[in-house]
Amino acid sequence: MKKDKQPDTYASRTSPILLKAYKLMTVYAKATGTMACVHDHTYLPIPEMFEEIITDKNICLYCTKYKAKTTVHNLQDLTANPCNAMHINAIKEARHLGGSYIYRCELGFMFWTSPIYAEGRFIGALVGSGFLGVDNAETSAQMYQMGNGAVPMPELQRTLAIFPRGDSEKIKALAELMFIYAESLSTGSEDYYETIKRRAEQQSALSAKIMALKSQYPASTPVPGYPLDKERMLLAALRKGDTETGKQLLNELLAALLFSNPDQFKYIQYRAIELVVLLSRANIAPGYTGQTLLETNNQYLKRIQETPSIEELTDVLHSIVEQMKGQIFSFQGIRHVAALRKAERYIGENYDRKISLKEIADVSGLSAPYFSTIFKEEMGENLSRYLNRLRIEKASRLLIETDLSLCEIASSCGFEDQSWFSKIFKNYTGMSPGKYRGWGGVAVSEISEDNFSEHYRAIIKKEFKNSEKI
Repeated sequence: MKKDKQPDTYASRTSPILLKAYKLMTVYAKATGTMACVHDHTYLPIPEMFEEIITDKNICLYCTKYKAKTTVHNLQDLTANPCNAMHINAIKEARHLGGSYIYRCELGFMFWTSPIYAEGRFIGALVGSGFLGVDNAETSAQMYQMGNGAVPMPELQRTLAIFPRGDSEKIKALAELMFIYAESLSTGSEDYYETIKRRAEQQSALSAKIMALKSQYPASTPVPGYPLDKERMLLAALRKGDTETGKQLLNELLAALLFSNPDQFKYIQYRAIELVVLLSRANIAPGYTGQTLLETNNQYLKRIQETPSIEELTDVLHSIVEQMKGQIFSFQGIRHVAALRKAERYIGENYDRKISLKEIADVSGLSAPYFSTIFKEEMGENLSRYLNRLRIEKASRLLIETDLSLCEIASSCGFEDQSWFSKIFKNYTGMSPGKYRGWGGVAVSEISEDNFSEHYRAIIKKEFKNSEKI
């Protein structure tokens, strides 16, 4: 096939990083027996690679010629490739995932791609191919049909002979190696790929929560209110240093907000600020003065206000929750850490029955009066409230995740009877256990969504005085 040389004017437009990628991919292709290509930010191969891609190893030329009825003479002709949209979408998916992406075309050929960035800006991608993911006979039959017999079967078989069958582990290894090259070529923040991966995982988890709500609340049912009980559970998780549970609860809060308030980003920012300040004001660890708290809040508020999308807002909130784990009062740095750890462990193992102050104090090695005093001073709540809160958290999960009766749940969570369980549960969540179960754990709309002081609301309102009206 005649190879038309591209005009020199194209070369001047190619980024120095992509030119470096071109040299690197030439070596990569020779070393691995694959075909590698460098694409620019418009998803077209860079001009310098034109000679390399006009080859029998580029199976896309076959589809372009026989399916799109176009013979490739220049870069523009490549846009006629019927699989062009597939390749572009694959690169976009790799950008979304923050890593390599492996895919297969309709003929069964394997491809893999990794994005390249310059100072956090997408500038291009590496794409590799050269292996079959299906049986040779299956692909040759499809190609013969696509070309209406224009290429004899023996010739097709010779063409396919240069495409070995690629097992999944080999393809993964080649894709991973290409991703390492893409990382080394990219400039800017060293953890940029990690940030993209983290956000992709967060959005996946958040989407799953939203889909669960959509399934639970069809269009014909009332929209659920804001789940205040989840806020309390989030605080409890952070007090214990349980960041993983904290982040799951944060996703549940965000999912409820997004589900109930679609296309209201400013409102969701507003609620995010309320949540963060609530968390930062609760049970602050020793050493955090009022001034420190104010400065920390200002930093958090600024970060939330500057987020332009749900994706970034979610990431900021997860980051704040992670930071607050050390801020919110926990066992870190307190005087009676050993005694309180023993007590917490014992309570966690025995909350499902009636346990006394003396019993817990004995385990901690302290006298009952002294234990009661230091528990409240250093945990921020008395033992009775701590026990009830723990039991309500356990009961909340059993109500949603099991079919146990209210009587069985009350008994398994250490409540003396169902009546007392219902009373304590309503005090903590604002609704009866039965209603909580019926609403799937999401607070009903009659529960106040405010739960903040007027002074506090004034602060938030001031912060948003220049924002668009919600």
